[in-house]
Amino acid sequence: MTSTILTVAPTGAESAKAEVPHLPVTLTELVATAKECEALGASIVHVHIRDASALPTLDPGQLKDTVAALREETGLIVQLSTGGAVTDPEDHRLRVLDAAPDMASCTMGTVNFGRDVFLNRWDFIVELHQRMQDAEIVPEYEIFDLGQLTSLERLLGKHGLPYGGHVHCDLVMGVPGGMPGSTAALTAAVASLPAGATFSATGVGRSSLPVMLASLSAGGHLRVGMEDTLTYAPGQPVAGNAQLVARAAGLARVAQRPPMPVPEVRELLGLRDRGAVAIGA
Repeated sequence: MTSTILTVAPTGAESAKAEVPHLPVTLTELVATAKECEALGASIVHVHIRDASALPTLDPGQLKDTVAALREETGLIVQLSTGGAVTDPEDHRLRVLDAAPDMASCTMGTVNFGRDVFLNRWDFIVELHQRMQDAEIVPEYEIFDLGQLTSLERLLGKHGLPYGGHVHCDLVMGVPGGMPGSTAALTAAVASLPAGATFSATGVGRSSLPVMLASLSAGGHLRVGMEDTLTYAPGQPVAGNAQLVARAAGLARVAQRPPMPVPEVRELLGLRDRGAVAIGA
């Protein structure tokens, strides 16, 4: 790769607005954040939404409004989370696809998530994969541990390639209960990717910088944002998502792999033409 896909994950489902004042939880805040991050080189926005009380929600109408607003106000590729919060039921997670995003996450297995359990049964994974094929939505396969890459090979072998024909993974590293945010773990994961796949890497918390550097050195891409990182440096809280995207874009340029423009990302990942998406084709 000669350039880098930058994904911003601005909100997540874990942090509370009362404790993290800069967290974008309203639609207005999310759109403003997305526009700032796009200007700095982000090409994909990974979206979780919150309700009027700033609590995580998968409300179908709110998801559709969010996708529409991001498409109207930005040129970013809109990727919705089908993970939601760890308490969301499977049927609510599946109906996220009804909002017709460009992309959606597809987590490849169950993982301990701190004190919680992020449940992803095999039958649920298969249904999510197949529904995305039918809806012409490109998945990002979220990998929290090495065994989930074996599950991905099994999924593709039994149920075919995703829509667009290209496999793209996000290695989520440093979650308590998942693989560590280390160069050794990233190297092992990259060696187990399906042939021809691309990957981004996400370092949670203090693993953010080591994972970014390891991913760039291995030819991978980057996901950053306040979903995953709330501390910019020891004793220094993150001031906003733009701060994290700016640092990631700077490191990508140092590595002589500058941020990849959105049209190139769309072509690489096999995404539908945006005009067709806009008219519901």
